Amino acid sequence: MSNQSFFPPNLYIPVTNLFRRRHLVRAIFAGIFFFLARQVYLSTTTTITATTTTAIETRNSFEPELDTQLVKCYSTVFQNLIHDGFLTLHSKTLTVGIPILEFSAALRESGITDAKYTKKNVWLPFRNHTFDVEFSSHTGLDCSQFPGQFASELSRTLKPDGYLVIHTESKDLYSLNSLLDLFDSFKLIRSREISVPHWSIQHVREIVLKKQGILRRRRSVARECSVPAYKKKLIHNSEPLIPEEPMKPWVSGKRNLKNMKYLPSMADIRFKTGYVYIDVGARGYGSSIGSWFKKVYPKQDKPFKIFAVEADKRFHDEYKSKKRITLLPYAAWVRNESLFFEINRTPNHYNEEKGKGMGRAQSAQTSTNFMGDLNKVQGFDFADWVKKSFRETDFVVVKMDVDGTEFDLMAKMVETGAICLIDEMFLECHYDPKEKCCDIEMDSKYDNGYKDCLELYSSLREKGVLVHQRW
Repeated sequence: MSNQSFFPPNLYIPVTNLFRRRHLVRAIFAGIFFFLARQVYLSTTTTITATTTTAIETRNSFEPELDTQLVKCYSTVFQNLIHDGFLTLHSKTLTVGIPILEFSAALRESGITDAKYTKKNVWLPFRNHTFDVEFSSHTGLDCSQFPGQFASELSRTLKPDGYLVIHTESKDLYSLNSLLDLFDSFKLIRSREISVPHWSIQHVREIVLKKQGILRRRRSVARECSVPAYKKKLIHNSEPLIPEEPMKPWVSGKRNLKNMKYLPSMADIRFKTGYVYIDVGARGYGSSIGSWFKKVYPKQDKPFKIFAVEADKRFHDEYKSKKRITLLPYAAWVRNESLFFEINRTPNHYNEEKGKGMGRAQSAQTSTNFMGDLNKVQGFDFADWVKKSFRETDFVVVKMDVDGTEFDLMAKMVETGAICLIDEMFLECHYDPKEKCCDIEMDSKYDNGYKDCLELYSSLREKGVLVHQRW
């Protein structure tokens, strides 16, 4: 006989529900007891300093050993900041970077009683104007994937007239000035190298900034670019321009590519707010983005945003499957208007695959000057787009191959100041060769000679753009 026969049919279901409820109540009480027991345990392994809101964790047998050398190092750093008047024993302090155990011990040894720490180096979970002093170790701002956002957070949470102390492993002037550009409302108080006898690090740069009430005025983006000495030195150290017209440009181009000194190979670019690569005249993905920029250009593991500027519709479908590449299906030009491109109809496999048939651009109003077949496309004001899309604190790289239109585009970029936003450029300058090579019959297609290209390259370098010759 089944167990159900012991209960009347009308009572079986309610009694069963009663048993289930008892089990549920027991489970709930067991969960509450476990939660309270855990809280009691945690409270016994954490002590609170008398006048601070920060938890100073005590070590148990499962925690790593305290790095006494690191504690001693940062205790000395904090004591020096106190001695120099940047920090007091009662300053409300935020520390960013190294583990809580070492920071806590160093703060305690220095006598600082009101401090918070965080390992976060993007968004900070604190209110505006919370701290008197903020300290970022070499694993703070240096290691942030978004230094621009993190700099804004440090500025937001620091009180006016508060001090920001930054330790950085970066030493070249390009990166140090990039770091200072992140803090508009700060005044540089001190910059010096200090010893850090720990791990593989021997020295770091200590920068002390003071928050001001007004924004520091940025360099104006006008016709004349600001070219500081450190930038001139980088350009001077790059590969020299080829002074004489090469007889075999393709050979000189390959040799020049091997000798090319990229900006990220000479300077640290970690303190930029954004990283941008613009391929003007991109053609197919494998033409330069996939074959050169992705594989060769030293990006220092930065997440570059890629823009492919290409008016030729034959290549548009190819970019639909390419993630993280934005296609601008227009022709780079000096204003927003319809353009006619001269098309080279010579039956050639190279033309069909590489897209070399797209020739010179001309406004629709003056297209009668062309002798060949024409293809109508939409042009856009490239200089205006650059100025509206990017900032001085961004790192912007441009590759340009526009079959003679580069003279018009560069003139507009210089006129508007958009050229000042470009950090590095790879420019193919088109010219009518003075010397004919290898009995090849070449049409006089361009109005400019090699001398004009050389002057264009030189003028761009004088304006602070590290421009490279490209063939």
